[in-house]
Amino acid sequence: MNLKTGILLVLILSLGFKVQAQDCNLSIRGKIIHLENNEPIEAAYIWVIEAEEGAVSDQNGNFTVRNLCKGTYTVTIQYLGHKGIKDTILLESGTFTKTYRLEEEALGLQSVEVHGHRDAVTTTTAVSALYGEALLESRGENLGESLRRISGVSTFSTGNSISKPVIHGMHSNRIMIMNNGIRLEGQQWGAEHAPEIDPFLADEITVVKGAETVRYGPEAMGGVILVNPAPLPTKKTSKTSLNLIAGSNGRMGNINLVHVGGSDKIKGLGYRVQGSAKRSGNVKSPGYFQRNTGVSELNLSSSVGYSAKKIGIEAYYSLFQSELGILTDAHTGNLSDLEAIIENGRPFTDGEFDYAIINPKQRVTHHLAKLKSHYHISESWKLNFQYGFQLNHRQEFDKRRGDLNENASLDLELFTNTIDLYVNHTHENEFSGTWGINFIQQANTNIPGTGVTPLIPNYDMANVGFYAMEKYSKGPLEVEAGLRYDFRNVSTARYIGQELRTAKLDYQNLSAFIGGLYHISPDLTFNSNLGSAWRPPNVNELFSEGLHHGAAAVEIGNSDLESEKSLKWINELQYDGKRTHLEFTAYLNPISDYIYLNPTGEVFVSLRGTFNIYEYLQANALFYGFDFAGSYEFTDRISGYLKGSIVQAKNTDNDSYFPFIPSNRMDWGISYDFAKDAGSPTNKITVSNVLVAKQNREPAFDIAPPPPAYALFNLSYQKQFNLADDKLNLGLQVQNLFNTSYKDYMNRFRYFTYDMGTNILLKINYEF
Repeated sequence: MNLKTGILLVLILSLGFKVQAQDCNLSIRGKIIHLENNEPIEAAYIWVIEAEEGAVSDQNGNFTVRNLCKGTYTVTIQYLGHKGIKDTILLESGTFTKTYRLEEEALGLQSVEVHGHRDAVTTTTAVSALYGEALLESRGENLGESLRRISGVSTFSTGNSISKPVIHGMHSNRIMIMNNGIRLEGQQWGAEHAPEIDPFLADEITVVKGAETVRYGPEAMGGVILVNPAPLPTKKTSKTSLNLIAGSNGRMGNINLVHVGGSDKIKGLGYRVQGSAKRSGNVKSPGYFQRNTGVSELNLSSSVGYSAKKIGIEAYYSLFQSELGILTDAHTGNLSDLEAIIENGRPFTDGEFDYAIINPKQRVTHHLAKLKSHYHISESWKLNFQYGFQLNHRQEFDKRRGDLNENASLDLELFTNTIDLYVNHTHENEFSGTWGINFIQQANTNIPGTGVTPLIPNYDMANVGFYAMEKYSKGPLEVEAGLRYDFRNVSTARYIGQELRTAKLDYQNLSAFIGGLYHISPDLTFNSNLGSAWRPPNVNELFSEGLHHGAAAVEIGNSDLESEKSLKWINELQYDGKRTHLEFTAYLNPISDYIYLNPTGEVFVSLRGTFNIYEYLQANALFYGFDFAGSYEFTDRISGYLKGSIVQAKNTDNDSYFPFIPSNRMDWGISYDFAKDAGSPTNKITVSNVLVAKQNREPAFDIAPPPPAYALFNLSYQKQFNLADDKLNLGLQVQNLFNTSYKDYMNRFRYFTYDMGTNILLKINYEF
């Protein structure tokens, strides 16, 4: 054999080895879900017989078996209480992907476990969630503050104690909040109307960033926040969790206790009770106390449920009570005082610490009751019924003279009844879907005795919606589409002086969406969703006329406002490697007849003080931007994360910008893990930095220029102890480590004061 022949033979053999190596880089990827409700199954066991390789599904039901060669494989899937699956797969190239639906076994069999039911998030649009360690670290914060940990989510606040979540520049009635499956209905139309919800009840908080009008209704055009407790237990168990939190700024104390149990005598019966209390005093900015910024809160919830193979029923009740002080210096006596404090940028007096909550203040009580049941018509079809009742009582108190000071200046009661009737169908083939009808009835009443003309009229609202959604899953592809029709009727009545003013309004619209998710590789996923959405104007946007005390502003409505209509296109790319996780989300959202609250530059002077005047206007808008989030493990002990968002919102009618749109922000941090190995209890310290840019895309007029950019450093330490069967978590957090003076553009009280200074939090969580 000559030299050329030898070289040729070596090349051929090398090529053969390369081909063989490439053939053994194939993968099987899948998702394990419940047949009856599409909910992901965690800890299902997957075994590839021929390769003698296995995997366990994660909390989202996903699994991957890597380093497989070409060939035919037998895959078995097992999960306690469910029929096993055996599947034969011909693996030829790349990644084979499939969704497996496991069916529950009959209850008569031994060692079968009945599972609690909770509706799964099955959308193909961008979804982020807080759970586990991240949720534990957020304990003690309100809902808006907690969700700032998710890229693309910020807050719209009134002072340091009242905040509401903002998704891609949208908030209030454009964001729907689901409290244990019930759409939260409160007086959330003001910046200082924070969501009436206790985050302690959540086992997971999920943010859906796409337009979800078809799935949830008109108020979901900007996104949805799902606050879900864990499913109720269905076997004998007893578990209690205690949270104790103390904060240095405001000298805050927060306690929460949750007990969960299940019956041994009645299989499938479980219950949960939960309560929390919070008290804090005046917040301290660098150098001074903010007068009358205390918080008092008391929350309770309970639920009981029964789950069997064919039927399930759950009853739930929650009570949310809060009393919040409104910054005294936001209510000025005359025009010169208002101009002076805005120019000064902070109160003229340093104040002092006090727990007392005096006028101006707000007091809110929210009752929510839910009854839900489901019945499995067959192995593939499930009928669901849900009724929800809510009573929201909001009182706002202003500084007034004499006996009137004890009376609320705004006193509203909102009654809401919701009925949902829908069917789910899931099959062993590629199709699943939901068809349903949703009905909402509301009555909002001004309680007499305030002594002032109501800011908004009494009103009755009825909304009925019909919808259908279908999903197709095969291999690496999931495609979903939906259609919804809504009709809404609103009737209002109010006396202005001796004149009775009434109005009757009708709104209707058709919404649709289509979306898809594709697994490009075992580590890379792309999803895209295009959805139309709409929102009829709220009563306050139509008919506000007077002083809004909590906001310290006069608001003027516009009865000629039209419904908002939008078409949101959102795309997300996710990469999950061994040490690297990356998410990139981009969106485009043109909105016709966008409604916004605009400062007029004028003021209203009365015996109760001097207040800026705002009016509701309407214009065509274009929202667009992107979010990014990533983490990387540099070593087994050192890891880092980076996340941020950019939101653009243009008034396309006059090529200007809208007020109160979040400025560009970025958050990054480095963690060091003292734990010996991956299975050891948490023992981690994190240093992080939040960078917020100046909002240069400012509207044509504002009461004061946007505040400058700022940077905040934070420090946290988390330590877990395993005590036999119990678990103890200790957390220490230092927010605004260097006591930086700053103002956030999205804080409506930035005209009067700086934000909170250093805050040291001690958190104790004990599970037993």
